[in-house]
Amino acid sequence: MHAWPASEVPALPGKGRDLRIHDTATGGLVDLAPGPVARIYVCGITPYDATHMGHAATYNAFDLVQRVWLDTKRQVHYVQNVTDIDDPLLERAVRDGHDWSALAERETALFREDMTALRMLPPREYIGAVESIPSIVPLVERLRDAGAAYELDGDVYFSVEADPHFGEVSRLDAEAMRLLSAERGGDPERPGKKNPIDPLLWQAARDGEPRWDGASLGPGRPGWHIECVAIALDHLGMGFDIQGGGSDLVFPHHEMGASHAQALTGEHPFARTYVHAGMVGLHGEKMSKSRGNLVFVSALRRDGVDPAAIRLALLSHHYRADWEWTDQVLQDAVDRLARWRSAVSRPDGPSADALVEEVREALAQDLDAPAALAAVDRWAALQHTEGGTDEGAPGLVSRAVDALLGVAL
Repeated sequence: MHAWPASEVPALPGKGRDLRIHDTATGGLVDLAPGPVARIYVCGITPYDATHMGHAATYNAFDLVQRVWLDTKRQVHYVQNVTDIDDPLLERAVRDGHDWSALAERETALFREDMTALRMLPPREYIGAVESIPSIVPLVERLRDAGAAYELDGDVYFSVEADPHFGEVSRLDAEAMRLLSAERGGDPERPGKKNPIDPLLWQAARDGEPRWDGASLGPGRPGWHIECVAIALDHLGMGFDIQGGGSDLVFPHHEMGASHAQALTGEHPFARTYVHAGMVGLHGEKMSKSRGNLVFVSALRRDGVDPAAIRLALLSHHYRADWEWTDQVLQDAVDRLARWRSAVSRPDGPSADALVEEVREALAQDLDAPAALAAVDRWAALQHTEGGTDEGAPGLVSRAVDALLGVAL
């Protein structure tokens, strides 16, 4: 599976700062100092209805991580998956009378278009669950043969008791885990499981559903969490720098994925840091496919909204915050974009060297994009009220906003 084209990231004078970011597993800020190649895995879409503003906010957060690392003169090894086989995709295909694989292909293509328009830097590897099945099957077999998994009526479940570090990512109690498991694709009420929250690794073939050769597992399809584990281990290995996604993935997805990998390898941790973006709401509720209260990037683009304004709307909120999408949020972003473009269109202006350092510092401190935007606002206001004589300033501001914030002026 191919990703989308990369927009050029302008080079800036000097060097950026190392990232200090919130780690879900410890509940506090941690200093990240990756090696020459920073490694990040971000969970991708289930392609049955892409791309709403909640998706865009999540991928914007991890695009900022990439940009901060690139500004420190590191390379970035970024991997993202596509869950192109799962219950919600099959259910939507049946509901709408579509072939499930054609639906997945169509929505993935739309996602690529949206990411390109928003200038999100693409992953080095963009991998679908279906193409990962040859890697997934042997992992499930290894877990089963090691006693970390068990069969139940032909299905194979992971035993959470097999990982002594289980629970360290989400830090939730058993009851909270059970409730979230039921809400987010698990089956805690199924009789015969060793633990109600044990997740599915391999689902035996069901009538009318797609199936793949599972070798000794029998025909079927993979569970949700093992998909990301197989992809991450294949391309990044254990102990990569950041596992990222929306806050709704903390449990069960990231908790279970970490335990799968740790039980498989005997190593800990799966990821050094777990970073999660907040949820975007609309009309007082979390924006989600199940509720249908979605604002789509593609719809805004069709209505003539500049993708740079959409990106500024996302950047105006801290990545960890839960926030509400409104018409006013978008209008404020449109107005900000106009002010910034007007400011950099002049032949000279106030010195921008300090501004670049302000933006770098804001982003290095837990991706504080609102503080970075405020710094550019101050420079633009000074440009409009007093002007300046530095001929290189407008160009430097334009390059910095592009390189660090992903907004083309």
